[in-house]
This record gives sequence, C-alpha cells and structure tokens, in this order.
Amino acid sequence: MEYIVNSPEWHFEQILKQLGEDTTREGLIETPKRYIKFMREFLEPKEFNFTSFDAEGTDEMILQTNIPFYSLCEHHTAPFFGFASVAYIPNKRIVGLSKLARTVDLYANRFQNQERITTQIAERIQKELNPKGVAVTLKAQHLCMCMRGVKKHDTWTVTNKLIGIFKDEGKARNEYLNIIK
Repeated sequence: MEYIVNSPEWHFEQILKQLGEDTTREGLIETPKRYIKFMREFLEPKEFNFTSFDAEGTDEMILQTNIPFYSLCEHHTAPFFGFASVAYIPNKRIVGLSKLARTVDLYANRFQNQERITTQIAERIQKELNPKGVAVTLKAQHLCMCMRGVKKHDTWTVTNKLIGIFKDEGKARNEYLNIIK
C-alpha cells in the first residue's frame, strides 16, 4: 500500500522497514493504517459531563473497585493496564456512578505514567465534588517491565492518592484500604 509521504502511516511504515520487516507481505500491508487508527482512537480525550446530584444525607464512603483501565507508558510507549479503585465521602454532592469509571479512562487513555493518572483522577473528583475525602488506587502490570528490561511478568505496581479525610484520618484510610484488599 502506498502512503502519503510524511503522513503518520508513512512514518510508521518506515519504522517497520527500519526494524527489518517486509511491509509488502500480506499481514503488514495495512498495518500502518490500522496502527495509526488505533492510536488516534485510543488517545482521543473522552470528555464528559461530570453530572452530580444532591447527596440527600449520604455521608458514608462511596467506592467502586475493579475498574479496568489501559494506558501507554510515556517512556517506552508500551501498554500498561490494570484496575482502579475510586472512593469518596460526599460533602453535599454525589456523582453519577459511571462518572468514576469515565474519569479513570479520561486520564488513562493517553501516554502517561501510573503515578500521574492516580493523582489526576483524585484531583478531578476533588475539584468537581469537593467531597470530605477522595481515595484512588491503581494496580497495574507494565509491559515495558514484563517484556523488556528486567522481564518480570506478574509484577504489579500499586499507586495511591489520598485526599482529605482519607489522608488525615486513620480510621477512614484503613476502612478504604481494607475494602480494596
């Protein structure tokens, strides 16, 4: 397939050629086009309306666990993926439940590092809801560590960001950490 010179597809085809691949073989003919389509789709920000509602007396922790996420390591462009846990204690407002998972995707679907994603999720929820506290935990496998370098598969990296009552009060922090175990 002929790509326009200097197009993203053309550049990716050149990378494949430099790596010794025959880009005219059947399995690779349209790979540059598919790869660029995937990257554009994955990296496109998916903004959403952070809909919130009156908490109506709700003052206990709201927690979602096992929210799957995928990201791309900004250092190696290799995927990393895992699960997020997101909790908050309302202060007048609660959020539509899908918004917690959407917030995870909003910050994960880009070239990133796990620590930054964790912080961005927590800070966004804090900004939008002004809750008494926010807790975010990401547990991920990094293919840059599994497939190259030290080559340690089944290694999980865990990051936490605690804000407000989850950071300042041991009882709230321990309740959260015990639930997500």
